[in-house]
Amino acid sequence: MIKKSLWVFHLNSGSCNGCDIEVLNIFAPRNDVERLGIKLVGSPRHADAIAFTGPITRECLPKVIDALTAVPDPKVVLAIGACACGGGIWYDTYSVIGGVKELYKILREEYNIEPPATVFIPGCPPKPEAIIYGVAVARGMLEKKQRKQVYIEPEESVVEEKARLESLLMEAEKTRHFLPKLEVRRV
Repeated sequence: MIKKSLWVFHLNSGSCNGCDIEVLNIFAPRNDVERLGIKLVGSPRHADAIAFTGPITRECLPKVIDALTAVPDPKVVLAIGACACGGGIWYDTYSVIGGVKELYKILREEYNIEPPATVFIPGCPPKPEAIIYGVAVARGMLEKKQRKQVYIEPEESVVEEKARLESLLMEAEKTRHFLPKLEVRRV
């Protein structure tokens, strides 16, 4: 992704400030991410990445879109905390649109803007180490620990499993340990 120093614009879009405290904690002397070339900037026009904290509220939506479009390409979005990732505990309230994914739907449908690369850092609030790891993944310093894998079971194995279960049930009915009140429905 980004190989040079990463300048980050921090955008609170409606959080409780728990994640904001942790974001500022990574710049404290104990963690000190400035030694890794990560710096907070005051304007999205100077940033390479936006660190979102909090759910996207209806009030903040125009400001969030303005900030996101102000960041020059290539850009990275860091969704920090459960609220930024999926809306958190406010995901279904009247004033909250949701997390970053819902923002991306609005960007695609209404503004015809493709969403940038996004690193999700879950937690309520996430630990500073998790935020540093997410930033390192965004910079390309580390490989992701988990990859999305989809496993589709072959149809033959499903049929074989059903036949095996039926034979086990038939054997169980013949034993003295079988419960006669057990209702078995075959699919």
